[in-house]
Amino acid sequence: MSDQPRPHPANRLAGETSPYLLQHAHNPVDWYPWGPEALAKAKAEDKPIFLSIGYSACHWCHVMERESFENAEIAAIMNQRFVNIKVDREERPDLDNIYMAAVQALTGHGGWPMSVFLTPDLKPFFGGTYYPPADRQGIPGFPRVLLSVERAWKERRGEIANAAAEMTEQLRVAGEIPKGEGDLDASLLDGAVKALGRSFEPIHGGFGHSPKFPHPMDLRLLLRQHARTGDTHALHMVTHTLDKMGRGGIYDHLGGGFARYSTDERWLVPHFEKMLYDNALLTTTYLEAFQATRDPEYARIARETMDYVLGRMTAADGGFHATEDADSEGVEGRFYVWTLPQIREILGDERAAVFAEAYDVTEAGNWEHANILNLPRPLAEVAKKLGRDEAGLRADLAADRSKLLASRDHRIHPHMDTKILTSWNGLMIAALAEGASILDEPRYAEAAARASAFVLDKLRGPDGRLLRTFKDGQGKLNAYLDDYANFIDGLTRLFEATGTARWIEAAADLARIMIAEFHDAKDGGFFYVGQSHESLIVRQKDAYDNATPSGNAMAATALARLAALTGRADFADLAKSTLRSVRLVLEKAPAAAGQSLVALDFLLAPTREFAVIAGNDPAELRQALAAIGARFLPHSVVAPAPGPVPPALATLVPLLADRPAQKGQVTTYICEHFTCQAPVVGVEDLRAAVAKL
Repeated sequence: MSDQPRPHPANRLAGETSPYLLQHAHNPVDWYPWGPEALAKAKAEDKPIFLSIGYSACHWCHVMERESFENAEIAAIMNQRFVNIKVDREERPDLDNIYMAAVQALTGHGGWPMSVFLTPDLKPFFGGTYYPPADRQGIPGFPRVLLSVERAWKERRGEIANAAAEMTEQLRVAGEIPKGEGDLDASLLDGAVKALGRSFEPIHGGFGHSPKFPHPMDLRLLLRQHARTGDTHALHMVTHTLDKMGRGGIYDHLGGGFARYSTDERWLVPHFEKMLYDNALLTTTYLEAFQATRDPEYARIARETMDYVLGRMTAADGGFHATEDADSEGVEGRFYVWTLPQIREILGDERAAVFAEAYDVTEAGNWEHANILNLPRPLAEVAKKLGRDEAGLRADLAADRSKLLASRDHRIHPHMDTKILTSWNGLMIAALAEGASILDEPRYAEAAARASAFVLDKLRGPDGRLLRTFKDGQGKLNAYLDDYANFIDGLTRLFEATGTARWIEAAADLARIMIAEFHDAKDGGFFYVGQSHESLIVRQKDAYDNATPSGNAMAATALARLAALTGRADFADLAKSTLRSVRLVLEKAPAAAGQSLVALDFLLAPTREFAVIAGNDPAELRQALAAIGARFLPHSVVAPAPGPVPPALATLVPLLADRPAQKGQVTTYICEHFTCQAPVVGVEDLRAAVAKL
């Protein structure tokens, strides 16, 4: 994204709402958004399509824009020879999924910006990612690529048509989930944990080497393995990774929140962009680790991450923004890094020396002559080295971080992509709902409720179906499978944190629509796009986790949880059949199936049900939910009732039917398969009962 004045008149992207598309609205390229106008032009003029896909926080997308798309000579080649279409991958993940698979098949790698060439009937025949403006380091320059593609289009059309047809068939086959044989049993969980153990990096934590991604779904699976079997190494893989990440540069020690990934193996140098989905998924992971270990550091990091989202990524009307850029003033990471003189100026020499000792700040810098704040050693070790009391050191450093944060807030902030995506909001709603119960912080449930109401009020069409994205007062684009599944899961979790009937009623209604729109009655599982979606060259199924859980995994997760609360056997059966449809993935590629395995772990164990009925003191209900949230009980669901249970809610959630409060006190019914033990009356007795589980 260029910070320079834009001399060119607006192109067709100026009418879009996506911040990424608007970043290109003054390029000299004759860009089109994806739609009938561009596709008709390509057919009428018999021109190939150049499809460029990226997103607003993508550093190399900004670089290619500056170097090529703002270059008038390169733009002239593009405009004369191609129909040029720009797509925001966050708005149109369906297009991104299809054409990224093509680029990966063509080149052996993928990434953004994605640059792919299509026939007028949308079949891919050539592609790559970033191209420089001139030949560089073995990469052909973008003008050379454009002219070569045009020459091939004119001179070797038959070859291109055959290659495009072959690639499209390959994409169709790849979009199907191969059948697997065998039962859905704990051997799949055990096999996945062994595979994760083989890829675990024992020095710095995480899986594999640089670049290193957080893998929250895999970490949550390992927590469940420890809870199920007592596997101490599974727990070690989680805690070692979370400790290293939480002390690394991938975590923002001043403002909270996580960057997308680390470019090195020790979590020091992040790719500085912050994505809503990473922070949602990692919040949940740290919360569950806190439940499992009671380590207060995990609670602190979860709380700071949620507070970052509420403070920086929340719209005035309650929805959550998508991303915060890596770049400010045209430089990646500039907003976040420090020099030692800057810190001395703010803290003074004495306090700066202590802060520098703790946070790895030197005159030379630990990254490009500046410093990324990180904690190479636990603060207990720092305190010992300095001869300080640890509690006093922590208090001083907290005060120093506040001063530095206040100073940093005066810098030019990175660009914020303010569109609101249903899918990612669902993940954040779930995280906040869990945070409310686990940390006993009602404000997180309140924020989740505002976001849920926003999606239900602003991101549903007249027919009740969800929309994908909201920006500038407009909700648009049919929602995809992950939008439904993530939001249903978030609503369900929010009901468990609050007992508000609206959330569970909406979750059940959206599950009905999701099944009607996306379910594959023939082969099981769910398609990524619904029946009401525009027809594309293939209709794929989303079976593999990437940075976010796969759509099928989250559909199974949401339906399994809804089934446990509502007693709906059809929901449970669909959850199981969905996992059966991806069984081969669970067995052969478990590192890409963490969320599906989390869903399987839930389905394999007996589900413990808590019906929590408020007494005369409303505060007791909150205390009771916090008592349940104090333990890591991954095979449990909670049905709270803040007041008298309406008949419709008792019908939807049978756990709440005929469950009165006793003696005017909060009363908890602990059940399995809707058969309950003697009621537990009062908060103290509940704490004692939960401690025995």
